[in-house]
Amino acid sequence: MTRVGVLALQGDVREHLAALTALGVDTVAVRRRAELDAVDGLVIPGGESTAMTHLLRVFELLEPLRARLADGMPAYGSCAGMILLATEIADAGVPGREALPLGGIDMTVRRNAFGRQVDSFEGDLDFTGLDEPVHAVFIRAPWVERVGDDVEVLARAAGHPVAVRQGRVLATAFHPEMTGDRRIHKLFVESL
Repeated sequence: MTRVGVLALQGDVREHLAALTALGVDTVAVRRRAELDAVDGLVIPGGESTAMTHLLRVFELLEPLRARLADGMPAYGSCAGMILLATEIADAGVPGREALPLGGIDMTVRRNAFGRQVDSFEGDLDFTGLDEPVHAVFIRAPWVERVGDDVEVLARAAGHPVAVRQGRVLATAFHPEMTGDRRIHKLFVESL
């Protein structure tokens, strides 16, 4: 049976585990190298990208995760997960404590692009491949400033890509795990 991990270092881990479980997926929280090695795909949740980078280093997961992605492991990242899946982060933070890209999708992402916490918002988005719009929750959300030739833009907000896919790696700037709509998680699971 296919097993999907949710990176469980920081962020909205429980919500992603619940969304995947609702789809009938065998899920596990990933905090250690052995857990990462035992999954067929990984969700990187929303949270705080610099804190997540720090914890990836502390738990010695940064390089193993980069290697798994380079080897073709399917992944899905929401919000901070989108930031980390990029090949380039436009405003990575303070040197030494910055968010570091994992290189899962050929894109440049800008952190907190829509503004501060008070600028968080919700809205309905047309999403390529889905019949009905997706209700999107944006919380200090990033946006994509550049996509590579092989990257498919699935949704836009304020003129910027906010959902993208490259091969079996998917990323959204918003939080579908917070809405009860499982269609985006299902898209990811179908790529496994």
